[in-house]
Amino acid sequence: MNDADIRKYAGLMKELGLTGLEITEENKTVRLERTPSAPARETVAPLAPAASEKTAENTDYISVRSPLVGVFYAAAAENAEPYVSIGDRVKKGQTLCIVEAMKLMNEISAEEDGVISEICVTNGQVVEYGTELFRIKR
Repeated sequence: MNDADIRKYAGLMKELGLTGLEITEENKTVRLERTPSAPARETVAPLAPAASEKTAENTDYISVRSPLVGVFYAAAAENAEPYVSIGDRVKKGQTLCIVEAMKLMNEISAEEDGVISEICVTNGQVVEYGTELFRIKR
């Protein structure tokens, strides 16, 4: 399956309002998932104030965002301790979580030293590109 096919299926999902689609071709399976979008009028109003608030607060903390679309995992295994918890001191390069995309486990690491002040997503949550995962106090 190539990029054009995946884009075609993603467009079909959006058109039909689907949140998940699984396609099997030639013994290969591809699963596409997306979070349902809110109506445009509800989305536009709340984002404007939040964006300006985050800009003002940006000097107090480092925002760790997802570099890809996938599933957020706080720990390496289901019954394992999470990589980090609120209040933990982290160092640059330390693993914070895993984002699974297309059956690949992608480790997300701290870009700077600091203290975890907020975990913005829950374990097993589907995240989009740019979703804020953590806030690290400098």
